[in-house]
Amino acid sequence: MDSANLRRHCYSVEAVMKALAKYFKQDEAKWAVVGLLHDSDYEKTKDTPEKHTLLTVEWLKEAGEGDPEIISAILSHNYAHLVEPDIGNSTAKAPANEMEWSLYCCDELTGLIVAVALVKPDKTLASVTVDSVMNKWKEKSFAAGVKREQIEKCEEKLNIPLREFVGIALEAMQGISVDLGL
Repeated sequence: MDSANLRRHCYSVEAVMKALAKYFKQDEAKWAVVGLLHDSDYEKTKDTPEKHTLLTVEWLKEAGEGDPEIISAILSHNYAHLVEPDIGNSTAKAPANEMEWSLYCCDELTGLIVAVALVKPDKTLASVTVDSVMNKWKEKSFAAGVKREQIEKCEEKLNIPLREFVGIALEAMQGISVDLGL
């Protein structure tokens, strides 16, 4: 990955996935790998979203990675793009378990948390609270590209209240704030 912002995004999702694995008492290392690699092909597929994740899976298989849970989680991450009626991609698979739904829900949330940090006077994650994220949540024009409905699936699919989900993600990201430059 050439983009520093994309790397920081992947580090954020890695940290949040690890925290969610701990929450669910799952394999933290495996979940962290999924978070780290979920967007590894983004720079090459950003103009062809229907190919996003497929290239990553191809690279993983070429490297000898065959863990079906990792492959499935990465593929399910791009579900929203793969179910478009005009694409008809047979690899489209909705998230189906805690790991997959965790990735799907936290991916967008990390961007919102970074956006909240960047409007703080000191531009640090240390200044961000769950309340400050929730206050900005209500402002639909703030970080307008963040798909809030995707994040909100945490309640239905993971049985984690939104505020708690935000808290888990925020704490995980604050734990790597130096790596994120925030």
